[in-house]
Amino acid sequence: MSTLDWFVIVVYLAGTLGLSAWLARMQQTPADYYVGGRTLPWWALALSMLATQSSANSFLGIPAFVALVPGGGLTWLQYELMLPLAMVLIMLVLVPVLRGLALISVYEYLERRFDRATRHVLSAVFLLSRGLATGVAVYAAAVVVQVCTGLPLAWCIVGVGGMTVVYDTMGGMRAVVWTDVIQMAVLLAGIVVCIAYAWQLAGGGAAILAAHDPARLAAVEWAHGVGDGARAPLWGFVVGGLVLYVAYYGVDQSQVQRQLAAPDVKSAQRALLLNGLARFPLTLLYCGLGLAVGAVYLASEPLRAAVPAGRLDYLMPRFIELHLPVGVRGLLVAAILAAAMSSLDSALNSLSAATLRDFVEPRLGPQAPESRRLLASRLVTLGWGVLIVGFGLVVGDLASSVVEGINRIGALFYGPLLAAFGCGILDRRARGPGVLAGVAAGLGLNAVLAWGLGPQLFWMWWNVTGLVAAVAVTLGVSRMLAPPTAAQLDGTTLGAAALRRAWAAGRRLYLGLLGYGVTMAAVAVALGVR
Repeated sequence: MSTLDWFVIVVYLAGTLGLSAWLARMQQTPADYYVGGRTLPWWALALSMLATQSSANSFLGIPAFVALVPGGGLTWLQYELMLPLAMVLIMLVLVPVLRGLALISVYEYLERRFDRATRHVLSAVFLLSRGLATGVAVYAAAVVVQVCTGLPLAWCIVGVGGMTVVYDTMGGMRAVVWTDVIQMAVLLAGIVVCIAYAWQLAGGGAAILAAHDPARLAAVEWAHGVGDGARAPLWGFVVGGLVLYVAYYGVDQSQVQRQLAAPDVKSAQRALLLNGLARFPLTLLYCGLGLAVGAVYLASEPLRAAVPAGRLDYLMPRFIELHLPVGVRGLLVAAILAAAMSSLDSALNSLSAATLRDFVEPRLGPQAPESRRLLASRLVTLGWGVLIVGFGLVVGDLASSVVEGINRIGALFYGPLLAAFGCGILDRRARGPGVLAGVAAGLGLNAVLAWGLGPQLFWMWWNVTGLVAAVAVTLGVSRMLAPPTAAQLDGTTLGAAALRRAWAAGRRLYLGLLGYGVTMAAVAVALGVR
């Protein structure tokens, strides 16, 4: 790293801290800190959600999966096929209830609908799953810094995590959203620059395609992933991906918190719409980056020697180190740091929000002044930052690909989480004890599958097994108990009439998003027919 590279990085980081310090002046209450006073514009919330998805895990993991991971390739596009349908379901079913209740922690809904025990258990499940996944994100970002700077990996983990903790603790949700908007622009610039250099080094588009095994260029693997040993089966990604995306964007605090920060239900739906439209093109960019850099890798002996067989995610940072000029390296490292921080800041803020609202605030008492609650919010954020950095120090061997490792964690938890909210909103007979029994059944089944004690099942199917087991047990146990009271159902469920009104209000919007999804699926299938 040259002096110019370091200058670019320092200027970017200093600007981020300065913006967060300026935004911190607007905070008076925990609602300001966690949901920005519910005044943030929908387009900024949408870009923030998109930036969270365009994390360092994506920058490292997707190109490595496309170019190097055994069994990988353009089949990663299958991951995106069900996103538009998932957005339609969230906009139609979840947003009208959850945003309409003006929550801060989405798990507050579970206490209103069921009881406090259900809220605490599901919030704890979220905290565990998101905390683990965020530790992976810290590790992924630190790998880039370590490779490009030569500093010890542990120092890089502490540095990346510490920087994010500082500006997130100061600025809260406003800092998360507005820094994410900037980080999205920096990241896109970095991707485009990297593709341009790799394109030139590889000799153009025809040379890039010719360099790869034709099997790696196929975007669809016509398999189901149940006992067939398929690496990236289409039906596993279609069915499992639908459950994952509905759960992630619909009931995961790290994403729903942006929707809760919207001024109203329609603004939250618009933010989701933009994500549904933008995710597939963004993933195409990442896949194109993987093909271009992969072609350079195949032709470059120094690059091949620099990427260890057990650390395929080193592909992008080693390419940056070896093949990009002074100054541009600094821009690319800043872009990856931007991607990392855009996912870390939202995760930290959501972990803090759920912890404070679901566990800490009741202990403060209803008479606690807002200044004390705001201080507690910042202290909880700081505490989670320390825990996540600690996990990042030990997460390296979780999976051969960072992007796969982080999605494996989500697949264990998302099905049961979605079942709890889905049953609460759509089944008027669901009860809290039934939900807890269902969540335990879903997590238990997924744990068995993850340890390899059950049938051979591709990991994306864990989303479905957890959901099905949790729903079945919830419905069965709930019907053995007395029906819920009218107070538990008031405003917390979505009846058939409300569903019809929601469909009528946004029918063109929903159909348009579905049509877009079909078009993107057709693009993926066309790429896969080889």
